Amino acid sequence: MDPDGDARHQEGADAVPAPAVSLRPLGLEDVEAFMAWASDDRVMRHLKRPLCATREEAVAQIRDTVLGHPWFRAICLAGRPVGQVSVWPYPDEGGHRANLGYALAHGHWGRGIASAAIRMVVGTVFDELPGLQRLEAVTEVGNARSQRALEKAGFRREGVLRSYIVRSGGGEANDAAVYSFLSSDRPQFA
Repeated sequence: MDPDGDARHQEGADAVPAPAVSLRPLGLEDVEAFMAWASDDRVMRHLKRPLCATREEAVAQIRDTVLGHPWFRAICLAGRPVGQVSVWPYPDEGGHRANLGYALAHGHWGRGIASAAIRMVVGTVFDELPGLQRLEAVTEVGNARSQRALEKAGFRREGVLRSYIVRSGGGEANDAAVYSFLSSDRPQFA
């Protein structure tokens, strides 16, 4: 889960406006855009899924995982996908709790796009998933960009889960920071 984190926009006459971000369903027609982040190790090393090294792998990933996902959206700039965001309710919690995941193409990091998308999710997902009260995100302790994006979107850091994240393909377990946003936290964004 590594997005953009910190947007460093200038103030005054030379200010760079924050990009207009939108969310929409991701489909098979978006496979080329999807490859921009799904085939990039700089992005995918932060996710539990393997790289999509070929177009065929990307099509299979969208077909088999994305299309049947309960809440998966493309993060778009000018209607073109540049990343993804998903919310996965934990089935054993009766819909009370869900996990937030996101990824952003490397060329779009550092512009405030991920935090804007996360704020959009927070603004709608509690209404779209009845009974949802807690949205949580887990990121590697060393992934400062992802942590900044979550904090800018209003998430609160709750602590560290030791030896929690093991990437696909095995390897050493890494510590993770856990963040949450509660449905009762929403009024600050109204």
